[in-house]
Amino acid sequence: MAKLILMSTSPPVFKRILAGLFVGTAISASVLPASAAVDNDLPVRWNTGAAVWSTHQDAFDTFLDSGDITDRGLEGGLARSGWTSDEVKAGMTKTYSVNLVGVSRFLYSDAGVKFLKNATNSYFPYYSMNTYAVQALRSAIIADSVDGSISSAGIMKALPTDFRLADFCNTYTGAQNICAEGRCAPGTAQCTSLLSWYVFLPACIQANQMADPVAMVKDTPAPAPMQDPVRGLW
Repeated sequence: MAKLILMSTSPPVFKRILAGLFVGTAISASVLPASAAVDNDLPVRWNTGAAVWSTHQDAFDTFLDSGDITDRGLEGGLARSGWTSDEVKAGMTKTYSVNLVGVSRFLYSDAGVKFLKNATNSYFPYYSMNTYAVQALRSAIIADSVDGSISSAGIMKALPTDFRLADFCNTYTGAQNICAEGRCAPGTAQCTSLLSWYVFLPACIQANQMADPVAMVKDTPAPAPMQDPVRGLW
């Protein structure tokens, strides 16, 4: 039946149909990297040392649960974080109360997109790199916000695909822009390291979430009723 329909279609229309199918396939292939078919298992592929090293989610889970460091990439990341491993562990497991709508409203706003671009300076999807970095990080933050709270550990686990920390081609420096100004020692790894960036990320999201304008109006106290004006004696 499908062959009969295609054969009865005029040549120009048939060409447009094929072109549309080709474009759709190309877009799908570019949006969905090879690793998108499976759950994220490599939240950090370190491209910042002498050799590339991938740290699996299991290694982060073990560290955040017990404090045990079972992966050399994670060990190196902790050493370069500017904080002690206990401080990183406490920071990444701390939860922050958020409103899903407020978080989404911020992340889709112009200010939110700028925030996400700045937040993915050197940390982005392994395959598509910064092409879909904003969308990938935004999806992870929103996914972790569904239950009304977020944490660094939750955001990391919700990443939709493998991420890399890049330092190559004289374009990416391996440095991340920490969102909490004044909370890190200037000129130190606390202000540029990936794990320090993770520690501060959920607090910045909580601080920037946008309240529902309708709710704000409802919560605004009604003005006091005006008293009758004082009448003169004339």
